[in-house]
Amino acid sequence: MGASLRGAAAAVGAAAVLAAGAAVPARAAPVEEREPEPVESIPAYDVVLAIDEDAALHVRETITYDFDRGGEHGIARRVPYRRGNRLFEIRDVRASSSTGAPARARSLRLFNDVRITVGERGRRVTGRQAYVIEYAVDGALTPRRDGDELVWDAVGTGWGVPIGEAAVRVEAPVPRPSASCTAGAPGVRVAGTACLHYRDGPYAIEFTQRGLRPGEGMVIRVLLPKGAVRVPPPRYAPPRWRSTWAGTVALAVVFGAVGLVAWRCGRGRPLPGSRTGNALVTCGTLVALADFAEDVVPGGPWAFALGDPALAGLATVIAGAGFGYAQRARLGEGGAYVPVGDYS
Repeated sequence: MGASLRGAAAAVGAAAVLAAGAAVPARAAPVEEREPEPVESIPAYDVVLAIDEDAALHVRETITYDFDRGGEHGIARRVPYRRGNRLFEIRDVRASSSTGAPARARSLRLFNDVRITVGERGRRVTGRQAYVIEYAVDGALTPRRDGDELVWDAVGTGWGVPIGEAAVRVEAPVPRPSASCTAGAPGVRVAGTACLHYRDGPYAIEFTQRGLRPGEGMVIRVLLPKGAVRVPPPRYAPPRWRSTWAGTVALAVVFGAVGLVAWRCGRGRPLPGSRTGNALVTCGTLVALADFAEDVVPGGPWAFALGDPALAGLATVIAGAGFGYAQRARLGEGGAYVPVGDYS
């Protein structure tokens, strides 16, 4: 009897000990804290747009760029030199840095923009750096009936980082110029945000905008009285596609001819010789290159336009290549007649 009581008491005590152990909370495993990813931004972006009496636009951009801890070789700014067929001239590009960052400026003309890179390829910079980019723009003003108009995105929409606060100062050669500013994404007019503004004396007006998201800019519109500046006629580039119906018809005819050659090849009909195909390819290439050179030599590699001569040359190249392919398909690798589609 006593032994049974002692055994029951021992069992109860063991159960109590196990219950107490289960009630003690387990110590959680330490969670490894990850450092936040580096986030780049532009805390401040200050621009001065000064219009002189010869209608040239002088631009000075002071960009405070925060590279965080990631580090880069510098910054890149895209300035348009072509808008549709309208051409501008970007000149006198230079750069500097008040924080001692490498500030060598390089310019590269792309399809519609001039890409200005500031920095050194062999040196990375981190933290907050300040850059100054200066350049001049010719042909930015457009003569209108009621005055001469400037429409210019002072910040640009090519930045892939947010801009904390942007300020644009417009300086005109005449007192009290009519000016406005709209902030937002490209192409936004009605839904764009009107910038805050105030006049700084009779010849200048300043616009400010906070919280620009990546890809948003500030479009400045200035209307000067007629005759206040000497505005040259706008410059236009030929359209990228300037072919007429004749060039399009020629290209369609050649495609039809190539189809006819394929049909004749499949039926074992006589075909033009390989020399004919090579001659067509050579002549077509020369004609197309001559048409491209007419635009590219004076205007640079991105000034090409596809006209009737280029289309005719392209059509000739396609025809010659089609003849050559048909001959190879017929002769086969061994030089014997092999119908198209039968290579057994």
